[in-house]
Amino acid sequence: MAWRRGQALGQDLRDRVLADAGRPARAVAARFGVSVSYVVKARQRLRETGEATPGPQRNHVPPRLAPHAEAIRAEVASRPSATVSELRAWLAAAHGAVVSHAAMWRALDRLDLTRKNVWPAPSASGLCDLAGAVCANVSGLGVGTPAKMESRAPWS
Repeated sequence: MAWRRGQALGQDLRDRVLADAGRPARAVAARFGVSVSYVVKARQRLRETGEATPGPQRNHVPPRLAPHAEAIRAEVASRPSATVSELRAWLAAAHGAVVSHAAMWRALDRLDLTRKNVWPAPSASGLCDLAGAVCANVSGLGVGTPAKMESRAPWS
């Protein structure tokens, strides 16, 4: 398994690097295939804290919508059928916070507020008969009347 950015190296490798304390950091780094910086920082942590384990990794940037969490929760409770775009518009108007679709989605996810996907395409329950040409255009079958839509196969 390859090392990925943001993840600590294995504890067994860290222990082997720290066990080889009598040699220069460059030699230890070359022997174990790690950077010199890794060797120096692992030794420094052992010397300063007495711990051979890596320190916790933290993200010090708070979520942008954290101050508005309760307002978002209340708005979703009052308008449960509101889309993410509608919630973004409400947040910008009411609180002056302009965020992307993804940021709003992540905020809803963090608050455990699920949203139902609503497609603009009609369902199979015969709504195309009511909407006519607009329905045909949205569903990708081409502009036309419902009769024209029925005669055309969806894969052609």
